[in-house]
Amino acid sequence: MSSSISKRIVQTATLVTTLCLASAVFAQSTPLSAQDSDPRVMGWMQGFPPAADKLITQPDSNFFSFPKLRWSVCHLREFLPTEEISRGLGAPIPLRYPSPPRFADLRQEIDALSFTPLNSDTAMTWEQSLYANYTDGILILHEGEVVYERYFGCLDETGKHAAMSMTKSVTGLLGEILVAEGKLDDTLLVRDIIPEIGDSAFATATVRQVMDMTTGVKYSEDYSDPNADIWQYSAAASPLPKPEGYTGPNGYWEYLQQVKPDGEHGAAFHYKTINSDMLGWIISRVTNTSVTELASERLWQPMGAEQDAYQTVDAKGVPFAGGGISASLRDLGRLGQVMLDAGEFNGKRLFPASVVEHIRMGGDPAKFSGFPTIPNGSYTSQWWVFHNDHGAFAARGVHGQTIYVDPTAKMVLVRFASYPQAQNGFIDPTSLPAYQAVAEYLMTR
Repeated sequence: MSSSISKRIVQTATLVTTLCLASAVFAQSTPLSAQDSDPRVMGWMQGFPPAADKLITQPDSNFFSFPKLRWSVCHLREFLPTEEISRGLGAPIPLRYPSPPRFADLRQEIDALSFTPLNSDTAMTWEQSLYANYTDGILILHEGEVVYERYFGCLDETGKHAAMSMTKSVTGLLGEILVAEGKLDDTLLVRDIIPEIGDSAFATATVRQVMDMTTGVKYSEDYSDPNADIWQYSAAASPLPKPEGYTGPNGYWEYLQQVKPDGEHGAAFHYKTINSDMLGWIISRVTNTSVTELASERLWQPMGAEQDAYQTVDAKGVPFAGGGISASLRDLGRLGQVMLDAGEFNGKRLFPASVVEHIRMGGDPAKFSGFPTIPNGSYTSQWWVFHNDHGAFAARGVHGQTIYVDPTAKMVLVRFASYPQAQNGFIDPTSLPAYQAVAEYLMTR
């Protein structure tokens, strides 16, 4: 097989895994503004057919480079095979809204809120922050009522958007539900549940260490290193046929079987996506159900979702438990409300309250480091816990995705975004103070 074809396959494979990871390598040094990079302004995929210079296609494998990513985050299933997270056949459970005049007033009031970004002495309004953070959609619920909802770029109320690593939090939530219900023992070693994990470093980790990402496993996501583990993982994850002569693992789970040790299990938090896929395998084994089916049965259907979600898969049909979900803004708002209400939605209990209680407690802050915008944080069950005055916790994904739950303010905030740089450390300074400003405003209503 020619080197160009092999390279193309590897590039495509890389994107399967990097949807929830750092893609800052694609960001321009001086990127276009949110307004100028809006997919409608750029003209991506417009016309029948689109102009040649406006095409975003597979297998060109650059669909996740900025500014193309601002269109692609709403169209992943056009590039990669997916599996459905079904909402079922029942009617959706409507979200509550204020009267139209009051809803309009709330938007104006929230848009005008002012705050000071981290490490800055210049104030910014809420509305300015939406453009600064390349927001594609934002939804705020207060005491179970939608008080703010806006769409930008590629997204509207009928669309779906890549959740990136917020997928991890769905996987972690399913795992925590199983633990609370006695269907998964988090003290067991991985090899006790997955014997075929063999001599992998995961074999001697506990389920809880996998859930909290405190495993001692060798896995580098240094994109500047051509020999980094991410490239082998990406090649294994590719849903496309492997190039001639390829001898590496095929699929997420085969890759996990050959992971080497690095450090001591339980010693420290290390954010490594392979933990999420290991947890997805554990969940599937103990339930005899895929994570997509389980998310449908335990979350999407009982919370009365408006739309099906979908999740990318590898060549063997294994869902990407670390970053493959795309979903609608309102449905992730429903999920956030379930978390705020400790497992209930619309008066119906979906899972034990102890699930959320455990997540809100967080992990061990002494094991958490390397995230300066979350100085007092921790990580547990694939959720980020801020340990701030409001007891906030969140699902987070690269390029600005979040479900931010503030129990003190009784607020749920969901944001989809397509920020040019991947790491949330670039976007937190104008996000976290903005969330706090809205929470404090809502508490005065």
